Amino acid sequence: MFKKVSGTRDILPEEAAIWQRLEEISRKTFSQYNFQEIRPPLIEEAALFNRSLGESTEIVQKQMFLIKNKDETYCLRPEATASIVRAYIENNLHKTNGFVKLYYIGPMFRLERPQKGRLRQFQHIGCEAIGSSDPALDVEIISLADNLLRNFSIADYRIKINSLGCSADKKKLVDSLRKGLKTKLEKLCPECVNRFKVNPLRILDCKNDACKEAISGLGISDSHLCADCKGHFNKVKTGLDALKINYEVNPFLVRGLDYYTGTVFEIAQKDLGSQDAIGAGGRYNNLVKELGGEEAGAIGFAFGVERVLLAQSEKIKPQDKNLVYLISLGEPAKLEGLKILATLRKNGVPCDTNYEDKSLKGSLRKANDLNSRLVLIIGDNEIEKGVITLKDMASGKQKEVKTKDILREVK
Repeated sequence: MFKKVSGTRDILPEEAAIWQRLEEISRKTFSQYNFQEIRPPLIEEAALFNRSLGESTEIVQKQMFLIKNKDETYCLRPEATASIVRAYIENNLHKTNGFVKLYYIGPMFRLERPQKGRLRQFQHIGCEAIGSSDPALDVEIISLADNLLRNFSIADYRIKINSLGCSADKKKLVDSLRKGLKTKLEKLCPECVNRFKVNPLRILDCKNDACKEAISGLGISDSHLCADCKGHFNKVKTGLDALKINYEVNPFLVRGLDYYTGTVFEIAQKDLGSQDAIGAGGRYNNLVKELGGEEAGAIGFAFGVERVLLAQSEKIKPQDKNLVYLISLGEPAKLEGLKILATLRKNGVPCDTNYEDKSLKGSLRKANDLNSRLVLIIGDNEIEKGVITLKDMASGKQKEVKTKDILREVK
């Protein structure tokens, strides 16, 4: 017997209905902010992520699903931002649209150790706004993330924000970290010792207690920010205050990808345990130019759907389909039933019937299991009289309705 690949899961119909509802809520919320959907391919050139995420990132080093084809190396996308920036450049959206606001819903792939809420194939809901460096856009993006979480029925989450500043500011911060941690290397975990050589910023993101203790005494603040970046971040905080969005400034928040500059943020929820992030995002003002486009300010975020579902304080329920269930008794009734089903479906009424040759009692039980709103019963007697028996499953009441009037009665 074949089994699913490790780190993947089957989303069965009952749960898929909840996912669909989550996606409906997302699409409605994004449309309120005038975001449009984009659907980039699942497969990209591996070099795209090597360039955008950074050769030394954990994703590039350990987690990419690589596909080698002759002289070319592709990968299943580990995240969507680089794909969308590539699409923005390749399709000349900067010329045809200028400033764009895009959202996406779809699977990502990372070859990491499967654990609760973290799979090798996982779903992201996210957005990217490309073509502006206005701090008001940072406020809108964080507000949008906050609004989505509320609409997802998630409570007790914390929005953590920080500013990495421009490229020069990041270099100053890296130099400061190297200087401060040089005498504390023996306290760092082996991975962070390697990070010290390659990219010390990632040490700030380490969850190891010894590493957190080593950096806690460094006195990291916003001293690395230039006047422009400090002013930008102050405007972001002022905007969030005006919208009464609760946040906390965390100077240790850096995010794990090289393309981030300026404002970064992460949203955590205590019920998720030590890996408490539901989603995160930030600015990546240099990425468009680095991937071959013109200079353009940009910002975005992504939520992991699996983690959103784990963090819900009130579980999202699928919308009621208002299903009508047809029970036909006997061969002539089956033929008549096919025509009734066709009429109902043509007029937008969700309906189904019994294909298992169950008895009337068994068919009613099936209708109940499917949460059917109404049951239509047709047999030889009904055909002879030109009627259909209509049963209201909530009240248990039933009546005979002329066949020609059934659509009006149902609707």
